Amino acid sequence: MNKLNRRLFLVSGLAAGGALALPNLAGAGPSIAAVRDPFLLGVASGDPRPDGMVLWTRLAQAPLDVGGGMGSTAVPVEWQVATDEAFTNIVQTGTETAVPAEGFSVHAEPRGLPAGAEFFYRFRANGFISPVGRTRTAPAPGTTPSTLTFAVASCQHFEEGWYHAHRFMAADDPDLILFLGDYMYEKASGLATRVRWYVDFDETDVLDEYRQKYAQIRTDPNIQAAHAAAPWLAVFDDHELKNNWWGVSSDVPDTRKQASFQAFWENMPLPKAMKPVNAAIPLYRRVGWGALARFHMMDTRQYRWKQAPNNNNTNCTELRRADRTLTGAAQEQWLLDGFAAGGSRWDFLGQQVFFAANDTDGASSTCDVNEDAWDGYPASRQRITQGWVDRGVRNPVVLTGDVHRHWANNLRLNYVDQSSPFVGTELVATSVTSTGDPGATDNPPQVPNNPHLYYVGNHRGYVRVRASAAQLTADFMKVSSVVQKDPTKVTRSVRKSFVVEDGVPGVQEP
Repeated sequence: MNKLNRRLFLVSGLAAGGALALPNLAGAGPSIAAVRDPFLLGVASGDPRPDGMVLWTRLAQAPLDVGGGMGSTAVPVEWQVATDEAFTNIVQTGTETAVPAEGFSVHAEPRGLPAGAEFFYRFRANGFISPVGRTRTAPAPGTTPSTLTFAVASCQHFEEGWYHAHRFMAADDPDLILFLGDYMYEKASGLATRVRWYVDFDETDVLDEYRQKYAQIRTDPNIQAAHAAAPWLAVFDDHELKNNWWGVSSDVPDTRKQASFQAFWENMPLPKAMKPVNAAIPLYRRVGWGALARFHMMDTRQYRWKQAPNNNNTNCTELRRADRTLTGAAQEQWLLDGFAAGGSRWDFLGQQVFFAANDTDGASSTCDVNEDAWDGYPASRQRITQGWVDRGVRNPVVLTGDVHRHWANNLRLNYVDQSSPFVGTELVATSVTSTGDPGATDNPPQVPNNPHLYYVGNHRGYVRVRASAAQLTADFMKVSSVVQKDPTKVTRSVRKSFVVEDGVPGVQEP
């Protein structure tokens, strides 16, 4: 059995409720037979740096109970990092304390590891040992790895499908996985047919409810496999809080924001420094991958202005205000400063909502657009796009979720002038499960009026990206079904592939 298959076996077995009896780690006490396995939510890693990363787990003996069945006493949790999956060469160890106030989550941050290397990690608590996860450090600054492989995914309503895409992402052996929002949904599915059910809340709005929903998702063996296979870069979109919420002045109460952000941090492999303070979380950050790539992980919710009124798509005055912002002034400047820093072959903007112009009739006299996407904030989009042009960003690529379809878009400064040059590329990942199995594949009616929208695919799945110094290849991965539970009856295929050549903006047929 190879490493990957063995890892998937361990994760699936533990998700089904099995305890793994292994020898004590160094310095640990004897096994406590009366205590149940606390590692039912698996393990994860994230935000890799050249000398370390975040290692995550969350203790839960009874994942769907309030408090996860862990009581009110803090629990010491030992972690180990090794160069091999058998842990014959352990290179770092440490102990964290899992506390009730943080949902018994663990965010260990080893440092001093060699750059550009693969590692394995595990945890121990209460006499039990966790599944093994694989992670890696980022390449050293200035070095250029030969390739970088990563997956891009979003939108996974628990009730609307099985997480087969995560199993396939794990099988791809990626260096990174980007998750661009809607990891959980605040409300039950509106579909007539559901494959499974969330815990019974009309709408999630307090911390214990958020914790229970994340725990329910985390018990899925496929999502555990994807988290254990590679480090993640995760950001939220709207449904982790409330559909289409906006900014600091939103009508969503601060108490609900605080609960949502706290639960997101507790359940993602995020640094301790990103722990929310009151009703805010420092979500946007930058992660480098040597001189080959840089990821600008963005926040398109906390600082945006309220969506412009629809006004029958004819009164566009508010929507087209020059000071309108999706990112807020501070994040916009942070992004522009990152562009100016240079030193990267590929600059990836990991963000949530549709970036390219997507006007239904394509006419400049109307604003027949999705006001929640960048089309609702065209001045903000223009400043950022002009910013990467003015600063000579070599290969800007926007990575997007949200819209439950695959898209490959060519980006312009002037979308009204269809002869204007391309200045960047957008790759949009469809949903993992949201909206269930699609009906007949169809192109939305606006595609003919927007020729920069090069490809659209109505499928469930994810995007697989392989980048080298010479080119990027994007495979739009299709999962045959998300309503079929039996994994032996579900396949995946490459629905479409595109390349982006170094220094040549826009997608091309391979």
